[in-house]
Amino acid sequence: MFSKVLIANRGEIALRILRACKELGIQTVAVHSTADANAMHVRLADESVCIGPPPARDSYLNIPSIMAACEITGADAVHPGYGFLSENARFAQILAEHNVTFIGPTARHIEIMGDKIEAKNTARELGIPVVPGSDGAVTSEADAKRIAADIGYPVLIKAASGGGGRGMKVAKSEAEIGHALANARSEAKAAFGDDAVYIEKYLAKPRHIEIQVLGDGKGKAVHLGDRDCSLQRRHQKVWEEANSPALTPEQRAEIGDVCAKAMQKLQYAGAGTIEFLYEDGEFYFIEMNTRLQVEHPVTERITNLDIVYEQIRIAAGEPLSVTQEEITFWGHAIEVRINAENAETFAPSPGKITHYHPAGGVGVRIDSGVYQGYVIPPYYDSLIGKLIVHGRNRPECLQRLRRALDEFIVDGIQTTLPLFQRLVNEPDIIAGNYDIHWLEKYLAKKDAA
Repeated sequence: MFSKVLIANRGEIALRILRACKELGIQTVAVHSTADANAMHVRLADESVCIGPPPARDSYLNIPSIMAACEITGADAVHPGYGFLSENARFAQILAEHNVTFIGPTARHIEIMGDKIEAKNTARELGIPVVPGSDGAVTSEADAKRIAADIGYPVLIKAASGGGGRGMKVAKSEAEIGHALANARSEAKAAFGDDAVYIEKYLAKPRHIEIQVLGDGKGKAVHLGDRDCSLQRRHQKVWEEANSPALTPEQRAEIGDVCAKAMQKLQYAGAGTIEFLYEDGEFYFIEMNTRLQVEHPVTERITNLDIVYEQIRIAAGEPLSVTQEEITFWGHAIEVRINAENAETFAPSPGKITHYHPAGGVGVRIDSGVYQGYVIPPYYDSLIGKLIVHGRNRPECLQRLRRALDEFIVDGIQTTLPLFQRLVNEPDIIAGNYDIHWLEKYLAKKDAA
């Protein structure tokens, strides 16, 4: 096992990793920008190192500074959390060259799944169902029109690199292909430095279903069930639940088995998430995230497994702690992402938290690094915490979420708590009847009213 882990992240996920390390008896190193000097994970870590000024490119994305922090503190492993350098193959390779363990998959697997075209081709080879589309990058309007005609309109033009909805354009007819292709390539180049795009069939009303997997890197892998992440705004998830209300136990087991066997073939190491669009009983691979997901707590609640604990053990060369037969799913869990944003306009709301009273009680978990008097900096993602609730079934879980949302108090800044107080009482949400477009349509109706 490792003696000292450097946590190359910030906010709630840095604190989450720190807690897992402490329970494993591992010393911790927090790195931080000058803006995060008073962050909770910095206060609780055994050691801390300032790695630069507030801009992420000068601190949390500054590989030389992080490597220097590893050398100064003697850290023998780095946990990247999510975002920042978590899916940076070069970072993983540099760590390996300096005999520091990257708590995650190999650099090669990060590279494969980081390129959406290669990831799709690899998924197909591994027996994972994929969305019909181009086999590689599309560079000309003529090729785009030919491929779109073959698979049928509407089509989605997507950036080969990156994610988060950037570099994605829909073309509903041949007349829209040229404009959509040019815009997608331009946006992809600006966001990711790579203008490669590909084409997929556009699904009208899909759900976003993902399968959590764990692999030991030696040919053994398991799945931890599914999560439904269909409630999204601008391709960003806001509400996640496990298990999906749209799947039967048989469908869940079948797609989970497909994913676990694929990871066995790939000899994947660590935690990963295989994401699908799901429509009319069919699953279509869209990407694989080779890191910890923001929404991992809902899976932890229904499986009673600590995914970060598993990540660390696997990276240390230890075997999986459970077999597939030992993994059971109990109850239902929902996570909502609480952002420092106006609940109506979604404008960022940095500033000082003057009063903070998180929800509590049976079945309630809060993953957050904030506290009363903490100042939300304006430089980073607006996520300030996650509210996770668990119940014996979905109705009980929804009722517990209502109660927890009413208890949760954050004063001094604006948050998205009021949005979730509305959503939890919407008939479609209560019925589990929603897709990836539902939330944006709901918000558009409110704006029109």
